Amino acid sequence: MQTDPSPMRSAPSLWSRVTAVTDYFAFPLRTSHYVELVNPLWARHSLQARVEKVWDETKDARTLTLRPGVNWRGHRAGQHARLGVPIGGMHYTRTYTISSAPERDDRCITITVKAIAGGRMSHHLVRNMKPGDYLPLGLPQGDFYLPDAQPVKPLFITAGSGITPVMSMLRGLIAQERLPDTAHIHYAPHEFDVIFGAELRAMAATHSRYQLKLQLTRELGVESSEARHFSAAQLEALCPDWREREVYACGPQSLLEALERHWQGAGLSRRLHVERFRAAYAGVPADAVGGKVSFAKSRMVAQGDHLTPLLRVAEDAGMNPPHGCRMGICHTCNTRLLGGCVRDLRTGKLLNEVGAIVQTCICAAAGDCEIDL
Repeated sequence: MQTDPSPMRSAPSLWSRVTAVTDYFAFPLRTSHYVELVNPLWARHSLQARVEKVWDETKDARTLTLRPGVNWRGHRAGQHARLGVPIGGMHYTRTYTISSAPERDDRCITITVKAIAGGRMSHHLVRNMKPGDYLPLGLPQGDFYLPDAQPVKPLFITAGSGITPVMSMLRGLIAQERLPDTAHIHYAPHEFDVIFGAELRAMAATHSRYQLKLQLTRELGVESSEARHFSAAQLEALCPDWREREVYACGPQSLLEALERHWQGAGLSRRLHVERFRAAYAGVPADAVGGKVSFAKSRMVAQGDHLTPLLRVAEDAGMNPPHGCRMGICHTCNTRLLGGCVRDLRTGKLLNEVGAIVQTCICAAAGDCEIDL
């Protein structure tokens, strides 16, 4: 029997048929804009989330339970999403890892944020958010997740807030009742700084296949801190079979660089999977200088040094340019160079060709420059 090779299309829903008509009367807006006034979570032209609950994990880290709107799609454990927050009349966007398991049954997700020095948005989320607030939310993204063909013996290495994607993975594996032989090395200054500390210890006590190795780097004072940081000898002592494991690591840049050097030296780089919260920067020459940054469309001028991304220079000058990941991944911040010279902080490469694409989140002034913002 011959079948129609064309793909089957599902019939439009009743709601979509109704809005196809009502959108004519809502022009130049859409029906969804008016529905948003009743409940932002019902809007289909944008995606928002309502803060359902806040929970302080440590003195400077907080978990927000969010209920996404109807446009949300499920995430994979370890993925992240962009979150928007209005602060002082400006809209800021940052990327945060989803710390909850995809198997959660209340259609909510959690993000866990640590307030960092000089961080506008992290401080706002940790100190000011309350249940009932609404936040613009992006769809889940990222490729830092366990493959469908489950690694037999994973090794997680995390530090600080780098625990968040791994926590999503652990919660998901436990919810699925398929937790494998798992080793986990986690670094924090003190026991009271361990995000999810109580839950991690409960996991270790309940699940014999989960081995938690907490490394409290400042427990014995600053002078002994170095001995508690990652080293080859420490790894051998804590996880003797590390060569046989698939490794998932997330944490500060210094830790990730040390891990990359070690696994590369062992010829096992393919087994190391890394998630970064910020772009890895190349070394900047000692004689590098910044300069005057002219924003053509905004008709503003600001001073930028040789290390501060142009996006931050613009924000400090009171502008609100488009941006997303702040890591040079999403290209939301792309603009054009109209004159002068900038430096790509990831590679150290200078860009001085008029019309060149500039990613403002990872490029800094290299002398006077003008960009199309």
